[in-house]
Amino acid sequence: MGGIGKTALALEAAHRACRKGWFPGGALFVDLRGYDDDPVTADQAVLALLDALGVRGPDLPATATGQYDAYRALLGERRGRTLLILDNVSDPRQFLPLLPGTDHHRVLVTSRERPDALPVRRIDLDPLAADDAVVLVTRALLDADERDDRPVREPEALRELAGLCGHLPLALQIAAAMLRRRHPRAIASLVRDIREAADRTVVLDGGPGGTDQYGRSLILRPVLETSYRRLASGQARLLRLLALAPGTETHTSTVAALVGLDGATALSQLEELAATGLVTRVRGADGNAVPRWLVHDLVRAFAAGTVAADPDLREEGEAARERVLRFSVMCASLAYARLRWLPGEPEPELFPDRASALAWLDRERAALVAAVQWAAEDRYAYLSVPLAEFLSEYLEWRRYFDDWLTVAGAARDAAHRTGDRRGESVGWDHLGLALRNLGRTEEAIDAHLRALELSRADGDRDGEAVRWGHLANALARAGRPQEAIEAHLRARALHQAGGHVREEADEWNNLALSLHAVGRTEEAVDAHVRARDLYLAIGDRHGAGIAWNNLARTWEVSGRTAEAVEAYGNALELEREFGDWFGAGRTLNNLARVHAATGDPARARAALLEAADAYARAGAPAEAALCQSDADALT
Repeated sequence: MGGIGKTALALEAAHRACRKGWFPGGALFVDLRGYDDDPVTADQAVLALLDALGVRGPDLPATATGQYDAYRALLGERRGRTLLILDNVSDPRQFLPLLPGTDHHRVLVTSRERPDALPVRRIDLDPLAADDAVVLVTRALLDADERDDRPVREPEALRELAGLCGHLPLALQIAAAMLRRRHPRAIASLVRDIREAADRTVVLDGGPGGTDQYGRSLILRPVLETSYRRLASGQARLLRLLALAPGTETHTSTVAALVGLDGATALSQLEELAATGLVTRVRGADGNAVPRWLVHDLVRAFAAGTVAADPDLREEGEAARERVLRFSVMCASLAYARLRWLPGEPEPELFPDRASALAWLDRERAALVAAVQWAAEDRYAYLSVPLAEFLSEYLEWRRYFDDWLTVAGAARDAAHRTGDRRGESVGWDHLGLALRNLGRTEEAIDAHLRALELSRADGDRDGEAVRWGHLANALARAGRPQEAIEAHLRARALHQAGGHVREEADEWNNLALSLHAVGRTEEAVDAHVRARDLYLAIGDRHGAGIAWNNLARTWEVSGRTAEAVEAYGNALELEREFGDWFGAGRTLNNLARVHAATGDPARARAALLEAADAYARAGAPAEAALCQSDADALT
C-alpha cells in the first residue's frame, strides 16, 4: 500500500549495499510516478537513464528503438555491477522494457501492487512494529530539536499516536511534522484530535504539508485516493464494504455474507484486492495463511469515510451490515445450540461437535461483540438483540465477563428503545449474570429484579422461571440464603410446570447450596442427589459433574470424608471429560482441602498443582496463582 515505506527502504538498502562494495558500478534511480495523473512511461524513463549514463545531446539516438539498444549496450559493457532502482511502478509496462538484458546487474522495483504474472522475487512490507513506530516519531522530533522532551514526558500518548497512525511510516512522518508545527503543545492534544475525528485521515492531512527527505509529499488521503480510484468497480465495492465489517480481521465466509456473494467468488475477489496491497491475508502463529483478511486502519477509515459521504453508498453499506448480522446470528445460534446440546436431541447443523463451535466463537469473538453494538442503530436492533442472547453461553463458559457486560448492556438498551420487552428482560438478566460474576452482587440483584418484573408483566412464564433462578443465585452470593431458597422454589415450580427438566435440575442443585447455608444439610444432600439424577436422566453429564462436586462439598462439611473424596473424584472425571477446566480446578482445590484436613499434605499439594494448571487452562489466572501459592506453602 502507499506510504508503507517502499522508497525509503529501497534507497536505504541501496546506500548500504553500495557502501559495502556490492555494486561497484553504482546505482541508477528512476521515479516512475506510477500513481500520478501522468505516470512516467518506459520511453521517458530510458531517456533519464541514458542521461545518467552520459548519453545526451547529439549522442542520443533519435528513435526509441535506438535509445533502448544504446541503453542495453551500455549496461552490457559496464563491468561494475550496477543496481537499477525503478521506483513507484503501477504497471509492468513501465519497467519491463528497462530491464538490462543481462544477469550481471540487479534490478529493484517498488510498487503498491504485486506483479503476480511475472516470476520476480517479492518482498512484502508490513506496517512498523509498535516500538519501531515510536522510535521513528521520537527521532523525527529530536532531529529537529534535541530539547524536545515530549516523547519522554508522554510515552503513553506517543504510543497511542503511533497506533492511531496504524504504524504506517507516511502517517507517522505526517504526525511528527504536525507535532513540530504544534510545539510545545502536548502529544496528547494531537491524539485527542485524531481520536475524536470521524475520519482520522482528514486530521492527518491537516499538517504542514511539504515533502520528506525523499521528495515524497507528506499528505495521506491523496495516496489512498489514487489507489482507490485505480480499483475495478467490484474491487472498490469490496474494499468499501470490508471497511464496515465488525472487528479488525474478517473471515472469508463473513466477507461472502457482507458482499452477498458465494464463498468462491468472494475469495477470488479478495485475492485480487490483496494484490493491490489494500487488504492483507492474515497469517497464523505458524506463519501459514489463514482464511482471514485485514484492512489497515487508515485504509478502513478512508473507505468508511467514502461510504459515509455518499447516500447511495451508505444504503449499500447498511444493507451489507444487515446481511453480515443475519449471517452472524445464524452461525451464533447454531454454536449456541451445539454448546447446549444433549444426547438424544437433534444434531445442530454447521458445528459437528462442541470443540468446533467453541473454536468458531473464539475466532470470531471480537467481531461478534462489535456486531452486537450495532444495536445502537435501530435498523439492526432486531438482529443484534438475539445475537447477544446466543453469545451468552459462550461468554460465560470462557469467562469473558467484561465482554458479556458490554453485549448485555447493548442488547438491553436496544430492546428497550424498540419496545422489545422480552429482549429487554433477557438483557437485564444477562447483565445481572455478568455483574454477579464480576463481584458486583448488589447491582446483579437489581438487574435480575428488573428482568423479573418485565417477564412477569409480559406474562412470560418460562422467562419468569429463569429470572427467579438467576435472582436466587445472586441473593445467595449476597449472603441472603433464606431469600434465595424462596426464589429457587418459585423457579423450580415454574420449570416443573413447563416440563423443563434441565432447568429443574439446575434449581435443585442451586437450592441445595442455600439449604446447606442455613444448616438444612440432609435436605441439601437430597436436593443434590435429585439434581444429579435428573442430569444423568437427560444425558447432561456436565451438569451431573457439578452436582457431584456440590454434593461432595456438603458431605465434606458434614464429616463424611470418604464419601466426599469419592464424589469429588466422580465430579472431576466428568468435568475433565467435558473440558470444564474451571470446574476441574474448583474440584481439585476442594480435594486438596480434604487431603490437607486428613493429614496428607503430599496429596494436597499434588491436587493444588493440578488445580493451578486447570485454572490456567480455563483462563482464570487469579485462581491459578492462589492454588500455586497454596501448593508452594506445603513444600
